[in-house]
Amino acid sequence: MELDYRNAGLVLAHAKGSTSGRIGWESPSNIAIIKYWGKYGQQLPKNPSLSFTLSNSVTRTWIVYSPKEEGKGSGQINLKLYFEDELNLNFGGRVEKFFLGLLDIFPFLGELDLEVRTSNTFPHSSGIASSASGMSALAMGLCTLEQELFGTLADESTFLRKASYVARLGSGSACRSVFPGLVVWGDQSEVSGSSDLFALPLASDRIDPVFYTFHDDILIVSKGEKKVSSSVGHGLMDGNRYAENRYAEAREHFSQLLACLESGDVDGFGKIAEAEALSLHALMMTSQPPFILMEPASLAIIQQVQAYRERTGLPVYFTLDAGPNIHLLYPDAIAAEVAVWLDEVLVPHVGKLRIIKDGVGLGPKKMI
Repeated sequence: MELDYRNAGLVLAHAKGSTSGRIGWESPSNIAIIKYWGKYGQQLPKNPSLSFTLSNSVTRTWIVYSPKEEGKGSGQINLKLYFEDELNLNFGGRVEKFFLGLLDIFPFLGELDLEVRTSNTFPHSSGIASSASGMSALAMGLCTLEQELFGTLADESTFLRKASYVARLGSGSACRSVFPGLVVWGDQSEVSGSSDLFALPLASDRIDPVFYTFHDDILIVSKGEKKVSSSVGHGLMDGNRYAENRYAEAREHFSQLLACLESGDVDGFGKIAEAEALSLHALMMTSQPPFILMEPASLAIIQQVQAYRERTGLPVYFTLDAGPNIHLLYPDAIAAEVAVWLDEVLVPHVGKLRIIKDGVGLGPKKMI
């Protein structure tokens, strides 16, 4: 499906609403079960992915806007960004570059003074998808700004599709955070309407209710910066001798996972989730140069999860993003047993851990 939001022709001279104000969105991170790793073109995926949108791990972003003062350059981005209430030049530079790339889609950005204030409920750049929540919050805000100024995105489905499209341009995985529940991104024949250009929620009639109850306990092994950025990691796939096999594997896992979701096969789901996580890290270890993203504590937790599952028969599984932190996945029906194990066995064995209690969420929320 071809989409082109460029040359929108939206300039402030034709604005319907006030040209000063503020817009706020809270947007969640997501955890991919089928991993997107490797891209082409402008943030387009080499394989389809499927994720859980989370509930508690969110970015809260305000966009404050007003007309530029006379004499300031039209068609340029004038932006200040505050992260956790402190002026952040590095992140601000990234967002400024993102906005510059959007001028063909949102020409009015070049006619405004912009201030962005943003914060996370989880550690930044440590393996939780902060770029997904951050860029999706910005995309939702920009689409809301277009709607408020020009009244062009009143239809909800049109609004969300454009927000997903725009979020993708900032961070590939961000396009999935626009939607609640289980979300698909990438052209896959088994999912009608799927596209490399934007994400869409998987239809509820293809998901057994047990998966909406899933917990995601995020075990923070390290709060530090990742050893390698996701952008660099994706780029390393271009020279990875295992890349083509990986893309084929991801499509096969995607088909298998759909069957598990429809039938309520929690064990099958968990095995695919773990295989996908380990494949991602294996790809980084076989890239040139190679990177080891796990920490010793990551491996210790994985071994404890496997031993606990073998000993109890309970469906507790792990996944990881491109970092050392472990996402512990399990249905709500066993939450009480898992909580006891975490407190009495896992945390004392591994050492002091920060645990973020999360689960399948309802998607972004507009702030007032």
